[in-house]
Amino acid sequence: MEEIGIPELTHEQLEKLCEIGEKAAREYVYSKVSSRKISALNISIDTEGTKPVTVNIDVEISLSPLMKDYNVEKLAKEATERAFASIKDYLSELTCKSTK
Repeated sequence: MEEIGIPELTHEQLEKLCEIGEKAAREYVYSKVSSRKISALNISIDTEGTKPVTVNIDVEISLSPLMKDYNVEKLAKEATERAFASIKDYLSELTCKSTK
């Protein structure tokens, strides 16, 4: 875990953080697999605290039976990593703004 020295987050900032992470994960999955071949895509992002904030991301993907040889676990892991990266970028932006 990495400490990036962010200010205490507001409720609105926490909501935006979740939206950014969810969007990044969803876009990543759709960039790798056609939406027609996805049976279910569930992305949940939970936060705990405001300073420090703990973020938990869970990406669950069910693909069409036609995609039986596709590594869905790897796809979910990569989507989770993409979500964390976008959240870290957002938090870094907040840090820069709070020091000005």
